[in-house]
Amino acid sequence: MNSTKKLVISALLLALALVLPFLTGQIPEVGNMLLPMHLPVLLAGFVVGGPSAMAVGAVAPLLRSIIWGMPPLFPKAIGMAFELAAYGLVSGTVYSMSRKDSKSVFAALIAAMIAGRIVWGVVTFALYGIMGNTFTIAVFMAEAFFNAVPGIIVQLILIPALVAALKKAKVIG
Repeated sequence: MNSTKKLVISALLLALALVLPFLTGQIPEVGNMLLPMHLPVLLAGFVVGGPSAMAVGAVAPLLRSIIWGMPPLFPKAIGMAFELAAYGLVSGTVYSMSRKDSKSVFAALIAAMIAGRIVWGVVTFALYGIMGNTFTIAVFMAEAFFNAVPGIIVQLILIPALVAALKKAKVIG
């Protein structure tokens, strides 16, 4: 994929990451369950590759916070920026080193989801420490996994389907 096409697709996926959360009606509890901003970033890894997807992931929550005030910049958007950057980098890198079959899509997706949540936990732990608050393993598990089950299910269904459709349309290899 040439650099201009990669830049345009990255910008399109960034725009999608900015507007998809409006589907949850700006209700943080719904957004925390469905994780709409994660979808374009994870997809970016498969379409434009790890480095470009990492940029999309790092910018999306920060830009959304600056423009619309959601998520709040500190600590939420900053933690999400690291998390989504990891999603993009890991999904793109793992997929690029694979056979690019359906099993590879799931492997890259699951690796990205786990890595991103770990990165989010470490960064959030540090940010909470700066604020003088505690971030326990119970809070991490609740926020990263238990509360996010609907979004995780959506990601595991929608991303492989979108990747298959894009492969069929010859948008990605």
